[in-house]
Amino acid sequence: MNESLPAYDVSVVDHDNVRVLVLDRPAKLNAFNAEGYRVLKSRLDSAAADPGVAVCVLTGRGRAFSAGVDLTEMSRPGGSAELGVDFDPLLECLASFPKPLVAAVNGLAVGFGATVLLHCDFVVVDETAEIRMPFVALGTCAEAGSSWLLPLRVGHQQAAWMMLSGSPLGADDAVATGFALARAPSGRVLEEALAFAGRLGAHSVDALVANKSLLRAGFAEQIMAVWQREKAAMAAIAEKLGPIGWSTTPPT
Repeated sequence: MNESLPAYDVSVVDHDNVRVLVLDRPAKLNAFNAEGYRVLKSRLDSAAADPGVAVCVLTGRGRAFSAGVDLTEMSRPGGSAELGVDFDPLLECLASFPKPLVAAVNGLAVGFGATVLLHCDFVVVDETAEIRMPFVALGTCAEAGSSWLLPLRVGHQQAAWMMLSGSPLGADDAVATGFALARAPSGRVLEEALAFAGRLGAHSVDALVANKSLLRAGFAEQIMAVWQREKAAMAAIAEKLGPIGWSTTPPT
């Protein structure tokens, strides 16, 4: 890790049987470096294995949920390769996470900060938040399985518009399109998400896990297969256009 950059933490706060994971690098808008990928995976693995945790809530500290990848990581020697190595295990963890995962989108969600939301079972968005997938504008491709997950979430036309235009999605449209389940008043998104999580946590953990498994049967395998296609498309574009400012993990 580059010691000149701030470390990446994912803070943990338990509310009874609901575990809140907080992306905690606000000075960098919670943008991910390789350490961030590793830490988030570790926190998710711990929550999955803990019998006292029924539901996980993912949110960010500060004015952003996450700005995607930390672009300064891309400019240092070996940074791109390190990001690629650590991204795939995190994606597989998200794709197969066994318990309900609720996102509390407290602010800007860009690149992987947006596509990670497609791996959450429920999304609650602050009324001031904005979701962006700027892949085409940056000369690259959809990632993290989002080329398959986004049309499932919002339908083909809306997915094509979000992906091909890169236009931001505000809170009202996020709910109207089905990208998010609910909109929260400014500053109250975590409170609203915890209310949803608490209702889920009132049920048996075994029943929650069993029913999520049924709802998402085959998802993990499909997501990882789609990600391989996305990486191949990224590599093909990069070969033609040369280095670009990646919004998220480059191909390994």
